[in-house]
Amino acid sequence: MATPDQSAQHPIVPRERLNFHLDDPDIPKYWFGGDPFKTRLFDAMSLIFPPGERFFMTSVRDYRDRITDPKLLDEIKGFNRQEAQHSMVHNQYNDRLRAQGIDVDGMMKWLEDLLFVKYRGSRSREYTLAITCALEHFTSIGAHPLFDKRDVLRDADHRVRAMYSWHAIEEVEHKGVAYDVMLDYAKVGNFTRILAMLETSIIFPVVIHRFLDQLLKADGFSWWERRKMHLKGFWWVLKPGGLIAPMIKHYFPYYRLNFHPWQETEQPGYEQWLAAFNLHRDPIEASELMRAAMGAGAR
Repeated sequence: MATPDQSAQHPIVPRERLNFHLDDPDIPKYWFGGDPFKTRLFDAMSLIFPPGERFFMTSVRDYRDRITDPKLLDEIKGFNRQEAQHSMVHNQYNDRLRAQGIDVDGMMKWLEDLLFVKYRGSRSREYTLAITCALEHFTSIGAHPLFDKRDVLRDADHRVRAMYSWHAIEEVEHKGVAYDVMLDYAKVGNFTRILAMLETSIIFPVVIHRFLDQLLKADGFSWWERRKMHLKGFWWVLKPGGLIAPMIKHYFPYYRLNFHPWQETEQPGYEQWLAAFNLHRDPIEASELMRAAMGAGAR
C-alpha cells in the first residue's frame, strides 16, 4: 500500500485569468536565447499539452461516479480547473505558432488520434488512467530542472519562462489526484502501473522528438541541418548536469511497489514562487522573484 506524506501535500489552487502577455509582438520567434532547437523543444511541449490535459481529465472522469470521498472529489474539481487553465494558456501560446505558419491543428489532431482513438479505443480505462499517472509524474518532476541554481531558462524570454514556471508549480499541487483515483477506485495493480510507466517513458520522448523535428522542418531547416541540431541539442538535454539530469533520481522511485507522489517532498521553487505570486498575483513577477530567491544563475 502506498503511503503518502500528507505533510508534504500542497493545496490545489486554480489560478485563473492570468496574463502572460503571450501576444506581445516583441517575443522573438526563437525566444530561448535565439536557439532554434531549445525554443522548438519547449514549443513541442506546448503543443502536446492541450490534447494531453484533456486526456488526463477524461481518464480521471471515467471514475468520478464511483468516488464518494468528498476530499478527493474536491481535489478532482481543482485538478480539472487547473488542467483546463493549462490548456487555455498553452492554446494562447500555440496561436503564436499558428501565426508563424506552423500546422498546429494538424499536429494536435495527430496526437488526439493517438490518445483518444488508439489508446482509449484499444486499452482498458484502468490502463489509460495508469498512462495518465505516469505522464503526471513526468510533469510534476519537471520542476526540478527548471528551478535549480543552474537556471537553465535564464536565456529564455521572461514571459514564456513565466508560463512554464506557473505550469510546473501547479503540476506539483495536483500530482497525487489521478494517482489516488488509480489506486483507490480503479484498483490498478503494480504490474499495470509499472508497465504503463515503461511504455510512457518511450512514447513521451518519441512524440516530443516528432513534434520538435516537424517544427524545425517547418522553419525551413534541411534534413541534414536538423540532424546536426538534434545531435548538439540532445547533448544539452542528456549530458551529465544537463536539462533532465535533476529529474533522474525523482523518476525511478515510481517503480517502487509502495510509491506515492506525495512521498516526494523536495519541490524546488514552490514556496518561493507562491510567496512571490501572493504579493501582486502577477505570474511573470512571481517567476522572476522565485528565480532570484533560488539563487538563479549562481556559480
